[in-house]
Amino acid sequence: MTSEPLVVRTDRSDGLTTLILNRPDKLNALNPGVFVELREHLDAIAESDSVGCVVLTGAGRAFCAGHDLGAIATQEEAPSKHFEPETVDALEALPQPTIARIHGHCYTGGLELALACDLLVAAESAKLGDTHGQWGLVPIWGMSIRLPERVGRSTAKELMFTSRRIDARAAAEIGLVDRCVADDDLDSTVDGLVAEILANSRDTNRIVKKLVDDRLQTSRFDALLQERELPHGFPRDAAERMRSGGR
Repeated sequence: MTSEPLVVRTDRSDGLTTLILNRPDKLNALNPGVFVELREHLDAIAESDSVGCVVLTGAGRAFCAGHDLGAIATQEEAPSKHFEPETVDALEALPQPTIARIHGHCYTGGLELALACDLLVAAESAKLGDTHGQWGLVPIWGMSIRLPERVGRSTAKELMFTSRRIDARAAAEIGLVDRCVADDDLDSTVDGLVAEILANSRDTNRIVKKLVDDRLQTSRFDALLQERELPHGFPRDAAERMRSGGR
């Protein structure tokens, strides 16, 4: 008998891939097995020309409650020392636009995963927070970098120093999530955003994402120079889209 996958991947013919963290009985808490399966999917998606957008979400009542404390207590090991943070990096580095679809709990390791996505859309009832301090842990999956990039240094410090959980509306106010919507509107909002993204040139989206992300690694002056040199090429469907009026 085969066990249920810890990360479920579904692909639509229009180019959407959805990755679902699939430990609903544990509120999708993250253990090494989840990261192994997630990395396999991410590596495949990164090489796929047929995928134009990726949505990351969780099965059941939560997006992700964070690192599985049981796995920490039993010292479950990933395949290599930095496998888990490198997997979060791989999510961030996907060439396709990525959306975190957040409902229920999104804490600590779960928030670190969400922060590696390009866009965060949360249901009104969702709760978000970094609880490393509550458990006497320190971030190693990118929280101390990506959270300040999202909300600013002082706000990030307050959230991290206090282990405070905030609701999605408050998260939207500080820029932690991009959209906060009524619970019943979460699916339609994400679907609408996906449709808008997939209507655009996939090459353009990949190139724009790379340009924006490259900016973090260089000065503004050099980034402006780099942009005009078209370092990542030009969209292959440009001529066709120009002829069809942008469709």
